[in-house]
Amino acid sequence: MTTPPALYLEKVERRYEQAGAPLDILRGADFGLWAGQSAALIAPSGAGKSTLLHIAGLLERPDGGEVYVAGVPTVGMADEARTALRRGEIGFVYQFHHLLPEFTALENVMLPQMIAGHSRKESRERAGQLLDYLGLAARAQHRPAELSGGEQQRVAIARAVANGPGLLLADEPTGNLDPKTANHVFEALDAIVRATGLATLIATHNMDLAGRMDRRVTLRDGLLVELQ
Repeated sequence: MTTPPALYLEKVERRYEQAGAPLDILRGADFGLWAGQSAALIAPSGAGKSTLLHIAGLLERPDGGEVYVAGVPTVGMADEARTALRRGEIGFVYQFHHLLPEFTALENVMLPQMIAGHSRKESRERAGQLLDYLGLAARAQHRPAELSGGEQQRVAIARAVANGPGLLLADEPTGNLDPKTANHVFEALDAIVRATGLATLIATHNMDLAGRMDRRVTLRDGLLVELQ
């Protein structure tokens, strides 16, 4: 039996109203991403990268087409079922870390696990392992304000993969970082992707980082096009 892709977009459409006229962002986009694959989404600002990630991450419904996550069609799902699937199968990393400022790095990584029903002991153990793997064991008890930008993003990566998702979506995860720090964060992200077999889609303007990923795609006329 063939394993389904971690993410499959089939003829996805998305449009908005702008000044009373329809603005087509996606016009029947197709895309498949399998376990262990990393893909860079490269496109100019305003082309629809964030919209695509929101649809892939079940944060937004398309106007047409279907979105499969781990082989499951999601467009017709009730909100509660979509939330449950998103919580279990999808991890997110944003340009800004969005860590909770009153909690330590360790607690920030524990929280999504505890929300998913894991015990405090299990959550603490896995959070500690992830932070250690990402070189942050010595910073586990520090709050976000006490961490550097690169450290904050590595904690955000640990939080995103804490529940063992099959799909990781990242929106400009190194966009606020200097080149050296961005490289360190990307190396941490790449290492955890390779170690866990995650499927990863990263929107980025950083062509150097994009060149180190398995695939590169862009948005052109509302379609996803593979780049060589």
